[in-house]
Amino acid sequence: MSNQTKKIYLDYAATTPVDKEVLNAMMPYFSDKFGNASSVHSFGQEAIAAIDQAREKIANLLNCDFSEIIFTGSATEANNMAINGLIQNCTTYRRSSVSGINKLHIISTNIEHESVLEPLKELERAGHEITYLKVNKDGFISVSDLEKSIKNNTVLVSIIYANNEIGTIQSVKEIGKLLEKINTKRKEQGLNRIYFHTDAVQAFQFLECRPDWLKVDLLIFSGHKIYGPKGVGGLYVRKIGPIGFIGPIIKGGGQEFGLRSGTENVAGIVGLAKAVGLVFKNRETRLKKILHLRNQLLDYIIKYNKDIKLNGSLDPSTSLRTSNRLPNNLNIRFPNISNETLLIALDQNGLAVSAGSACSARASKASYVLNALGLTEKQAKESIRITIGKDTTEKEIKKAAEIINKALLNFKNLRI
Repeated sequence: MSNQTKKIYLDYAATTPVDKEVLNAMMPYFSDKFGNASSVHSFGQEAIAAIDQAREKIANLLNCDFSEIIFTGSATEANNMAINGLIQNCTTYRRSSVSGINKLHIISTNIEHESVLEPLKELERAGHEITYLKVNKDGFISVSDLEKSIKNNTVLVSIIYANNEIGTIQSVKEIGKLLEKINTKRKEQGLNRIYFHTDAVQAFQFLECRPDWLKVDLLIFSGHKIYGPKGVGGLYVRKIGPIGFIGPIIKGGGQEFGLRSGTENVAGIVGLAKAVGLVFKNRETRLKKILHLRNQLLDYIIKYNKDIKLNGSLDPSTSLRTSNRLPNNLNIRFPNISNETLLIALDQNGLAVSAGSACSARASKASYVLNALGLTEKQAKESIRITIGKDTTEKEIKKAAEIINKALLNFKNLRI
């Protein structure tokens, strides 16, 4: 495909291409170094050594213990493990200090990823109590509302670090510090610890994610969102107590310290570790470049479309452009234009963007995240998500703006 006809990809929040350095690191483990990490012979030893090296590398970068990193098949699995593994353990070992009360309480938000919301709904149906904190029009929860929601039987707070649709960044460190103080008092009162979980999948390549800095107990990251392979995710689990505070949700051979049974995806794990290393190596440079391109694209679109609305935190009328929003994210509403129609028109003209989360892209209903901001069904269905990547160029940004502006002009002419 020639440069003139090459399509422009601006859906990096959905997935990213595998970095060449990541691919090169993975390749030997598809063929020459193919051993099963559970085998005792030299082929197996070679595989387990690669996993150990990957785990150690990630642990060093996150400033945590080797055994606190658990590899999974995806971030979705990691979120399910964090939530269900904790609740099952609380139920099994009766960790709630409220005698005779088995109903546990969890605090979360109404804009979490589906891999958090669906397990919570199941727990709710099983009789546990879930408090879903509401967000304001910019997509932020109130930390004071969270504090007011805590009860004696609260065992988990689960707050997404940066939202996958609107890019808003929650005050995770502030919440972590608050829970640290609350847990100190609860310990003195004989109450159970409140564990803190954050889905950091979208935040991982741009924001500080060291668990000790954030004061989190459980942190999720994913390979394919950071230029690593699909089919591999990571879960940080803080070491607390001798028996741990989460149990397995996949049982079998007892791999991953007994928390995630199944033959390890050695190539994927090696690739994930390489991708994490590249994130930490190039984070500041990447952030500045992407932020510049994001703001440039927004300016280009606003110049010819004054009536657009930006969903989430950022005022299009300001010269900006710093806010509590991921630097690569734009979620824009184009009044009176269906996002489905617009997405098709853009794709036909060589620009790939999305209507929101890739996990629910084929669903016909409006985004629950945008509804949570106060948008109507119609307004939510007029919104698209544009996310920029590390390899996006200024030329692509200018061309993308031209494609968008031309499509919008065509729609306006059709209505005349």
